[in-house]
Amino acid sequence: MAKKRRHLGEILYKAGLVDKESIINAIKTSKSNHKQLGQVLLDLGLIEEETLTKALAKQFGMKYVDVDKITIPAETINLIPEDLIKRHNILPLSMSNGRLNLAVSDRLDLDTMDAIRFRLNAELDCSLGNPSKINSKIQDSFEQAKEKEDDKLKYSIDATAAELAEAGHELQAEVLRAESADDGDDAPIIRLVNLIIDNAYHVRASDIHVEPMTDRIRIRYRVDGVCMEKDSIPKNMQAPLITRLKILSGMDIAEKRLPQDGRIKRTIGSEDVDFRVSALPGYHGESVVLRILRPDAVNIGIRALGFGQDDYEHFQRIIKRPNGIFLVTGPTGSGKTTTLYAALQELNNPDKKIITAEDPVEYNFAGMNQCQIRDDIGLTFEKILRSMLRQAPNIILIGEIRDGIVADIAIQAALTGHLVFSTLHTNDACSAITRLVDMGVKPFLVASSIQAIMAQRLIRLICPNCKTIDKNPNPEHLRLLGITPEDTKNHPIYKGDGCSQCQGSGYKGRAGAFEMLELNNEIRELAFAKAPTTELRKAAIAGGMKSLVEDGKIKIFNGTTTPDEIVRIAQTED
Repeated sequence: MAKKRRHLGEILYKAGLVDKESIINAIKTSKSNHKQLGQVLLDLGLIEEETLTKALAKQFGMKYVDVDKITIPAETINLIPEDLIKRHNILPLSMSNGRLNLAVSDRLDLDTMDAIRFRLNAELDCSLGNPSKINSKIQDSFEQAKEKEDDKLKYSIDATAAELAEAGHELQAEVLRAESADDGDDAPIIRLVNLIIDNAYHVRASDIHVEPMTDRIRIRYRVDGVCMEKDSIPKNMQAPLITRLKILSGMDIAEKRLPQDGRIKRTIGSEDVDFRVSALPGYHGESVVLRILRPDAVNIGIRALGFGQDDYEHFQRIIKRPNGIFLVTGPTGSGKTTTLYAALQELNNPDKKIITAEDPVEYNFAGMNQCQIRDDIGLTFEKILRSMLRQAPNIILIGEIRDGIVADIAIQAALTGHLVFSTLHTNDACSAITRLVDMGVKPFLVASSIQAIMAQRLIRLICPNCKTIDKNPNPEHLRLLGITPEDTKNHPIYKGDGCSQCQGSGYKGRAGAFEMLELNNEIRELAFAKAPTTELRKAAIAGGMKSLVEDGKIKIFNGTTTPDEIVRIAQTED
């Protein structure tokens, strides 16, 4: 015959833990409120939870366990899913010989015990534990397990990042560290942005493009005028990366709907480098471009621009005239501003006053008065030009002739004894004349004020470290440039094979290809008569002007660049 289970009240009374009257009153409350006697005793404050647990263990013939005094191995607690442990407030203590020692807080939860027995295919040795202690132990155990896993993961990440860095993939190593960092740790993102900027500077990039895409962020560097994809960054790092760049450049981080501009000043090595930053909203997020303004970029001197001897002497003669307009034309990024700065530095002597109107002022020069255009406050090219003429300058630089009003002021300045330098966006030198007329400038003013127009492009130079003879140059490119087989016999064609010094491109550094048009009487008459560009060009070539293609051919034959590069940058006629 089964042994009759003792009443909880009896166990507590005989142990001297609760008096008889309190137990009787608690039993009455239990029946009226439909609560278990143990819970009523707890609610009344007559016993503590630990005392109740021990009494219940004695009542049900179970072993009592103090979970605070037990160390649970990580592999044991992982035997049962975390959600199941937390939902039923149970705790696996140890596993031995196919038997699981399990601490439970509810001695009547038989369904859970059966489910675990079936899941693990093991017999259970159940012990009763304090529910609060079990709950606390569960939290501590999983937190410790998570910390160990995090430490293990961090060690693995650090080791992987170190291997990536050692293999030369420093940016990917920093991305890995930034992805694994805690949300509140900005240091990895700061290091990542610094690395992107420093790497771009060291590979001689002129621009850094940070471009959000559907599933990633593309990082591209513009090296020698050509964009090169360097790395991809995970999409989840887009917000902190863009925010960091905007903070550095002084932009409003909350404004994501409108374009913004900013500047970054940074010391790299021993040089102070400026970065002009532009943020443009796009479909996949804000695209950020950093233009690297190298301090040595405009201090190269006229000799280093890439002129041949004839063009060098021609250029020197033109810029030293007392008055007139000298225009440099070409697309964006063709080196127009660098050429004009080189000319101004040649002329920058104490006996001459030089004033510039620029948008923006990218480089500062001692001895020149440089004015920044600010359309937002009405400080336009027109207003600055009218004012600078009252400053009695000898030489004026206008960043760009954008409309007829600015062109008229520039021409009036040239006709009143000033030497004016400026830029214009046209494809070749002769087109600049018709462009000014189209702007509304009277043809006789164009004909009388302009001294010379120079069209230019920047061409990549063959890397001297991997330079070799090209035994199979592209025949189509040779045909487009008018290079015959006889020419290639007399002048070998060179190329760069690609090496570590040129990042495998075969090119290192850039120089100019030029088309110099000096206005003579015939061209002035054609300009006055509004002759079309084709007639102006024929007259210019007849007068001795070398076209961009002809100048490019000279640079091909002297081993400076390749036919592919000249075809890429210059117009060719089939």
